[in-house]
Amino acid sequence: MKLLLDQNLSPRLVQHLSDLYPGSEHIYLAGLDRASDVLLWDYARQNGFTFVTKDADFCEMSEVLGTPPKVIWLRLGNCSTNQIESILRQHHGAIVGLAENANAHVLTLV
Repeated sequence: MKLLLDQNLSPRLVQHLSDLYPGSEHIYLAGLDRASDVLLWDYARQNGFTFVTKDADFCEMSEVLGTPPKVIWLRLGNCSTNQIESILRQHHGAIVGLAENANAHVLTLV
C-alpha cells in the first residue's frame, strides 16, 4: 500500500514509514506542492496511492468523486511528525482494511 502525503504533513514521513508503506510519496517530493486539489486527486488515482491529509476538502471530494483514491483524514490538530508516524503505525490494520473494502472511501483517525 502506497500513501501520498499532503502538504500539511512532513516529507520525512515517507522515509520513516517506508517499512510499512513502501513506495509512498510526499506531494512536495513529487513536485506537486503547488498543484490544485483536483490535480493531486488525479495523481493519487492514476498512481495507486491512498491520500493522507489533515484537510477535510479531500473527504468531500471522495464523497463527490468516489474512489480511487481512498482518503485517510487525520483529525489531529497540531502534533509532531513523530505523533503522526505513531498513529499511522498504530492504525496500519485499519488502513489496510480501508484499501481492501470496496465500499469504504475515507478512514478518519483522531
